[in-house]
Amino acid sequence: MPDAEDVRRIALSLPDTTEKIAWSMPTFRVAGKMFATLPEEETSLAVRCPKEERDELVLAEPGKFWIADHEAHFAWVRARLAALDDEDELRDILTDSWRQAASPRLLEAYPDLGAATGD
Repeated sequence: MPDAEDVRRIALSLPDTTEKIAWSMPTFRVAGKMFATLPEEETSLAVRCPKEERDELVLAEPGKFWIADHEAHFAWVRARLAALDDEDELRDILTDSWRQAASPRLLEAYPDLGAATGD
């Protein structure tokens, strides 16, 4: 089961990523733009996710994903770290969120990270 240290290690391995404390929690940013946070005493992960995909995730796997009330109007979703299948799923979630926040220049510089891979 992935934990907060896995989140930190994977997030910081993505290009141009830094960690910054904001709202009393760790946040991860690509070139200054936030793409992940570790809220809920670092037992969950909040990431960028288009609203239509987010709603589908929550409906399909409510034990794993949910929407925090204060984030309902934003394109973010929460994931319970203990419910994630493995580190590969965590890496996919973080990389997808990173892609949404990264600049076109970064996406071009890292083509392996710049486009989602098919399932």
